[in-house]
Amino acid sequence: MAKLLKGKDVVENLNGKLSEKVNELKTKGINPTLAILRVGEKADDLSYERGAIKRCQLVGVDVKVVALPIDVTEEEFFDALDKLNNDITIHGILMFRPLPKHIDEAKARNMLSPAKDVDGSTDLSLAGVFTNTNLGFSPCTAEAAMEILKYYNIPLSGKKVAVIGRSLVIGRPIAMLLMHENATVTICHTKTVDVPGITKNADIVVVASGQMESVGADYLRENQTVIDVGISWNSEKNKLCGDVKFDEVEGIVDAITPVPGGVGGVTTSILVKHVIEAAIRQNS
Repeated sequence: MAKLLKGKDVVENLNGKLSEKVNELKTKGINPTLAILRVGEKADDLSYERGAIKRCQLVGVDVKVVALPIDVTEEEFFDALDKLNNDITIHGILMFRPLPKHIDEAKARNMLSPAKDVDGSTDLSLAGVFTNTNLGFSPCTAEAAMEILKYYNIPLSGKKVAVIGRSLVIGRPIAMLLMHENATVTICHTKTVDVPGITKNADIVVVASGQMESVGADYLRENQTVIDVGISWNSEKNKLCGDVKFDEVEGIVDAITPVPGGVGGVTTSILVKHVIEAAIRQNS
């Protein structure tokens, strides 16, 4: 049976450290604050919002929700974003995407102040990931996966890592973060020839394909660590599932993140961590 790389343990470890930093900031009169900018009331957005608020409150970070109607004009949306950018009491901004089609999402993404871009969505933040510099922040999901690997002392330097998926949210940024730790990374995607051959040759496999239960036993072997980033509702099984066929591979690999209970919970803690780091940077 594989060792379960549970996110709960990682979160508890992070929470203690984050609470200490918040208390230090508050003694200096600084109240770390996250602004959530949401258009409409999509179920996924509301669920993540509730989780983010709960996690923020747990460590003492304040939250301001700016909820705009689904028919908000583009001008009104950009005005709201501009106000948050210029509000010195707001240290981090989480902007839910995708935005309605009548709002220019590329413009919105890059209008967001990189100093407050705690979810790593601006081009400048992504440039920081590639150059290993503090230009904004890493995408939270990518950093959450790294946090799990580090917490469980999974060796990275010199190791072969296969990443399935090349999105700007997880695939490409985690490849960069892994290379900063001296791992040798191969990114697999829909045009890659013989993905199973590549993944079987890796020490660590990060699965972020966005395709539910698309990776089974034929992709993996013994003595591997698997980070499953995916999460989807499986109506046939009536439960949440990842991109990996967990029941099929758990008896093969050395360690694996469960779904749910793996990367997802850590992602929210990384968001809170970024808000605190943003407050520190803005007041240094």
